[in-house]
Amino acid sequence: MDDESVKLIMRTNPASLEQNPKTTVLDVSASIQKTIDLLSFEPQSIEQTLNPQEQSFTSSSSLNLQLHSRSSLHKASHGDYQSLTLARLERDSARVKSLQTRLDLAIHGIVKSDLEPVETEFEAEELEGPVISGTSQGSGEYFSRIGIGRPPSQVYMVLDTGSDVNWVQCAPCADCYQQADPIFEPASSSSYSLLTCDTHQCKSLDVSECRNDTCLYEVSYGDGSYTVGDFATETITFSGSASVNNVAIGCGHNNEGLFVGAAGLIGLGGGPLSFPSQINATSFSYCLVDRDSDSASTLDFDSETPRNAVTAPLLRNQKLDTFYYLDLTGLSVGGESLSLPPSSFQLNDNGDGGVIIDSGTAVTRLQTNVYNSLRDAFVKGTKGLPSTNGMALFDTCYNLSSRKSVEVPTVSFHFSDGKELSLPAKNYLIPVDSVGTFCFGFAPTSSSLSIIGNVQQQGTRVSFDLASSLIGFSPNKC
Repeated sequence: MDDESVKLIMRTNPASLEQNPKTTVLDVSASIQKTIDLLSFEPQSIEQTLNPQEQSFTSSSSLNLQLHSRSSLHKASHGDYQSLTLARLERDSARVKSLQTRLDLAIHGIVKSDLEPVETEFEAEELEGPVISGTSQGSGEYFSRIGIGRPPSQVYMVLDTGSDVNWVQCAPCADCYQQADPIFEPASSSSYSLLTCDTHQCKSLDVSECRNDTCLYEVSYGDGSYTVGDFATETITFSGSASVNNVAIGCGHNNEGLFVGAAGLIGLGGGPLSFPSQINATSFSYCLVDRDSDSASTLDFDSETPRNAVTAPLLRNQKLDTFYYLDLTGLSVGGESLSLPPSSFQLNDNGDGGVIIDSGTAVTRLQTNVYNSLRDAFVKGTKGLPSTNGMALFDTCYNLSSRKSVEVPTVSFHFSDGKELSLPAKNYLIPVDSVGTFCFGFAPTSSSLSIIGNVQQQGTRVSFDLASSLIGFSPNKC
């Protein structure tokens, strides 16, 4: 990479800069302003978040859920953006540890693996719903509002591609954390039905017990979060009147964790108890809005992958069916591919290694040698930027307080068949305070498992074509 091609340029009007495929522009001023606006932002009311006009990616026959940022539901409790960032990163580290622990247990035969889907009463049609970012309380999840039971009780639920079991906090509560909506009352729902111990749903749980021939479940997330209660089937209602019957869902009477505001969790993983598996979805897609945004996008089921999507093979780990692996083959910085051994990204037969894509992890984790190569190439291409001290996960940071915009090397993911996904600068050079400190938004991991996190996914529709085993990336299709 020659120095001239990646020279950093101060611009007052980023829109006027002619794009170089080897470089891309970061609007520093706009990024800093978002951090300031977030701390003073007043959350929308529930009625506002359900405005159908917010749905920007829809199909005429699709059922959908809107996805929102947690900042649109709860005012940030942190006094400044730096403390918010530190809380996010602490939560993110716990998340990554949880995923890695689950994989380690699966490799050693402790966690069940079963690729057979659980059957429910569902007519084949498209489902779609709203997606919001969940970062303002120190959590990296995204949320959606759905109805549970008959008549439907509207609640906010975490959406998580890294887990399978669906659950909601239930009355009576032995121990429940605070949520935005009333606790779900199973006694008030005509469609609530306890599962017996001999059902395939109960037998698909990793941890279950029997009490009076009813199934009890327990799910823990490795970061201290957990939920325990009755395993039942219930009706799930989407935006409007579309509903799915007999979805296996945990009714949690004892719950603890960093799910602040949400009533529970909808698992989007690849296991038999996940929501996509239970409705026999052939595909689903989401677009994650900016972590500091109050805007909304959608989660769609059984909708087509947008045309011109950058696609990569979707791989499955026979040791653990929850995670979605993709066939990442390399990385490039400023148009130059990094020299990396192929084994850096490969999923091994023993279930080790590989690269997963996850909605709940914020910062992309790469094996240490891969991260070091990526960082060193980026640092080489940003010699014109004033560096500053690292923070938490980040060891490469810059003081951009005097800049309105900068031109930086383009970072790209490379997939098999020569496919390439170039990231916008705001998806890898991110603000960590409100005074102009920006950090390179990747982190190393000592684990063999690499994770593409939601910071790198923001603003891109990610499509999981389960029938064709493909993952698609469609920038600006939100």
